[in-house]
Amino acid sequence: MIRKFLSEDMDTVLAIWLEASIKAHHFVAADFWQSQIENMRNIYIPASEVYVYTQNQKVIGFYALHNDILAAIFVSPDSQRQGVGKKLIMDAKSRRTELTLSVYQENKSSYDFYLSQDFYVAEEGKDEVTGHSEYVMHFRN
Repeated sequence: MIRKFLSEDMDTVLAIWLEASIKAHHFVAADFWQSQIENMRNIYIPASEVYVYTQNQKVIGFYALHNDILAAIFVSPDSQRQGVGKKLIMDAKSRRTELTLSVYQENKSSYDFYLSQDFYVAEEGKDEVTGHSEYVMHFRN
């Protein structure tokens, strides 16, 4: 089930974000992601429209929208490849007519996932914080 984020979901969402970020972005030092936890807690999550995916009343994934930007979408590594990400993307698409996201070029599995969900590469750039190359991808209903 997908529902709106509640404040009591914060620690679980942050744990999913950290674990999945380190796994998906192995090319960025883990301590970088750890250094971003408080920014996620105090800036990014509160500034976003966040939805969580629950299974047996346990949060196992989430996504965050900031206007028409899909700022985050993460599934607990233990629950990946079970259709949760697709359900989260479908829900995000139902809430917006257009979506934009950024994905590291080195994160091939996420890039392929977004392509499979009808996103297309609009431009290439560089993440100003990490210096890694990324694709800016769009989706339009």
